[in-house]
Amino acid sequence: MRITVNSDNCVGSGQCALALPELFDQDDVNGKVVLLDDQPSAEWHDAVHEAASRCPVQAITAR
Repeated sequence: MRITVNSDNCVGSGQCALALPELFDQDDVNGKVVLLDDQPSAEWHDAVHEAASRCPVQAITAR
């Protein structure tokens, strides 16, 4: 799996970081998503899809 984030679309809602703080954080200045690992192990795949689905602007893609 490869995760990509579109920082330009991110509105800083923080839903991804709340759902999966092991892989997502927020920038201290603007609140936008910070990706901590763009290729997580298989054990995280379901959780990544759940976190991505919580993004109100679909700024996270996981394939």
